Amino acid sequence: MDPTPFLNRLTKNLRHWSKWARRQGIECFRIYDRDLPEFPVAIDVYAGRPHVQAFETRWEADEATYEAWVDAVRGTVAGLFEIPPAELAFKVRRRQKGTDQYEATGNPPAPFVVHEDGLKFEVDLHRYLDTGLFLDHRVTRALVREQARDKRFLNLFAYTGSFTVHAAAGGASSSLTLDLSNTYQDWTRRNLRLNDLDRPEHRLERCDVMDWLEHSSKIEERFDLIVMDPPSFSNSKAMDTTLDVQRDHPWMINRALSLLTADGVLYFSNNKRGFKLYEDELIPCELEDITRKTTPEDFRRHPPHRCWVIRRSNWKPGMK
Repeated sequence: MDPTPFLNRLTKNLRHWSKWARRQGIECFRIYDRDLPEFPVAIDVYAGRPHVQAFETRWEADEATYEAWVDAVRGTVAGLFEIPPAELAFKVRRRQKGTDQYEATGNPPAPFVVHEDGLKFEVDLHRYLDTGLFLDHRVTRALVREQARDKRFLNLFAYTGSFTVHAAAGGASSSLTLDLSNTYQDWTRRNLRLNDLDRPEHRLERCDVMDWLEHSSKIEERFDLIVMDPPSFSNSKAMDTTLDVQRDHPWMINRALSLLTADGVLYFSNNKRGFKLYEDELIPCELEDITRKTTPEDFRRHPPHRCWVIRRSNWKPGMK
């Protein structure tokens, strides 16, 4: 397969998106997203370093042909960025099954720090399928930061805590960050420390979020601002049950709404392809689809997430 069209498109895109990112003050951004059918990859740039994800497709190739294709992609991207092909972060993104999305993928170079909106985040381009910072939620994080002043913030399925960092930087009076993984809770702690935000009012708890929500009726604490961005599917051995966002989202949203203050705000997002919100299964609430608003310009070719802002609709003066 001739990689020349891929190189030409990639060179053009890199020039365009690099200029756009400089104007926006953005250090991490997407430059290519399955533009050419023969090259179904997504390429992001983290502070000048490329990260390549190859997507499974319907077309089939024998092992030798596929390896030749991989070598062509590696060589093209590495050559453009002037790095050895062996040092390129290259991953194959398959349909997620269980915890596969979060398992280590090798023995890589060290993590490094990138900047977003004046904040610092540790990223690791090699060890895991995901890097530690979901670039498609750049705008959503900014919205949370803008609204966080003096708010009590709850981050469910927190991953590496980027929403928590933004909320804390925005002046949240307190935060509670929940995730099942010790690895990612430690990562969140490092991100908070990078920004001098590792303070007692910003609590981290390792737990099965589904189990925690199951017992939410016993939780007296209430929150003014909640972010819930669950995985599409999970059957981690540490969980008592499986999580399927299409099946379980009404239950999860209803539980989260019960923890909101009367005039609080819930951001609910997920990246399941073909996701449909079951509005008729939700308790009375006000829904606004903000997917278009929260999709950054560099991700509009293939928007990876759906996002809603949800409020309780039974608010009355004097309610808490």
